[in-house]
Amino acid sequence: MSLSRRQVTAAAVSSIPLAFAAAQTAQAGGRHHPRTLYIAGDSTAAQKYADAAPETGWGMALPFFLRNGLRVANHAVNGRSSKSFVDEGRLDAVLGAIRPGDFLLIQFAHNDEKDEDPARYTEPWTTYQEYLRRYVDGARARGARPVLATPVERRRFDAAGNAVPSHGEYPAAMRALARREGVALLDVQALSLALWQRLGAEGTKAYFNWTATEQDNTHFNPPGAIAVARLVARELLRGRVLAHRDVRRLDEEIPESWISWPEPATA
Repeated sequence: MSLSRRQVTAAAVSSIPLAFAAAQTAQAGGRHHPRTLYIAGDSTAAQKYADAAPETGWGMALPFFLRNGLRVANHAVNGRSSKSFVDEGRLDAVLGAIRPGDFLLIQFAHNDEKDEDPARYTEPWTTYQEYLRRYVDGARARGARPVLATPVERRRFDAAGNAVPSHGEYPAAMRALARREGVALLDVQALSLALWQRLGAEGTKAYFNWTATEQDNTHFNPPGAIAVARLVARELLRGRVLAHRDVRRLDEEIPESWISWPEPATA
């Protein structure tokens, strides 16, 4: 019996992979296993729960664009930077599970920018790159492929109605690192900024977590998460990280009803 779409979404809880039928496999240690795309990132990508709805991380929508046989393990966590994710042992947990033939998609900067918080702050051209290199080297040492993703843009517009970049030097620092280390790069920052520009200041409100009580210009609702996940999937294909056989629905409408928020795990 196949999983319902609600079950598929709910399966992304914490570090538990979203499991699909294993049609394609990779060889590791003499055993076949389904290829897995791990996400290391922050709240813009993370799994959200019922108490946070309608806030939606783009990682929750990414499986809708990937074919059966390619799993997603969403390890992104609210509030983490490239530094705090490492310091809390979360990268070690990912590297302990990742296998040859898998992928590690790395998206950080939103919290690296918080210079008032030494537990999270990194400097773009030094410590940010140094921490990102740990992810890259760790994945490669285990036969997995690292993929860097520049941070998705916030909803910011100037008085003339132009979408305004919000991440300072971090995207440029990541691009430079990707070139230097020969790592695949998904330029989500540039693509999302262009998308927000096309949608405009009013149109983008339908993509962010704007509710009757909240005006959140950083986190997404279901349409926004789906739109960003589509950008990510297209970039994975364009950059030849994934093949055409790995992706689906890139030009199809994805119903908002496919998104669901599981109840938080209880102790």
